[in-house]
Amino acid sequence: MSDDAPTRDHDATQRFLDSLPELAPDQEFRFACHPQVPCFNACCGDLNLMLTPFDVLRLRQALGESSAEFIRTRAHVALAPDTGLPLMRLRMRDDKRRSCPFVSPQGCTVYPHRPSACRTYPLGRATRPGEDGTVRERFFLVREGHCKGFGQDSTFTPATWLADQELAVYNASNDRTMRLMARIKDTGRPIDPRRANMAALALYQLDSFADFIRDTGLLERLDMAPGRAEAVLADEAARLEFAQDWLTLVLFGACPGLEVRR
Repeated sequence: MSDDAPTRDHDATQRFLDSLPELAPDQEFRFACHPQVPCFNACCGDLNLMLTPFDVLRLRQALGESSAEFIRTRAHVALAPDTGLPLMRLRMRDDKRRSCPFVSPQGCTVYPHRPSACRTYPLGRATRPGEDGTVRERFFLVREGHCKGFGQDSTFTPATWLADQELAVYNASNDRTMRLMARIKDTGRPIDPRRANMAALALYQLDSFADFIRDTGLLERLDMAPGRAEAVLADEAARLEFAQDWLTLVLFGACPGLEVRR
């Protein structure tokens, strides 16, 4: 069942980031989060935590859940009004703190697979496509009143923090989704419901998308790099990357490295 809260949350997050002073890429800040910090786990409640397709993939693999089970029990789903693409928000516990379902007194129970927003904090990272095909990024430091992590001795810059939190693979996938969203926004109209359902399948239901690929013979109708077809069927991360390219091809008629076989 869908609701419009993810859309409101996404818009509110963007307004919040825009209100913060920008952090230079080489600007240092002090921060650490561990059980000895007095506010440990305090940020793991009352969250409106958006999940990217790669977040869902990693969490599903860690939990051993199908996409259908994960979406049914762990997510709120809506469509973004400006793109028509699905948005997913993590379903919190029904307690006074609206606690994250993965938090325990000892910390995060899915820590190696935690979502990109959790990894990035206390940074905010805003991105947009560059004219040369690169991704332009801006960083912000999110200082919340309850957080005692800024009083710790560890020093980082945005670049060293992203490396420390192993965000490279997350950002690479999330930036591909961002480019797709940006291209749809540039058209000035959201995609239609049929294509929205197609995007939901391809981006968030990778196990079912594999069945779709096999049942329709999709890979046999496309030209791509040698070995990619086998990787798409064998590995969900490769399948997500293919899904992002395939949706670009479907929506815009062209995608580098992926063509309809003539």
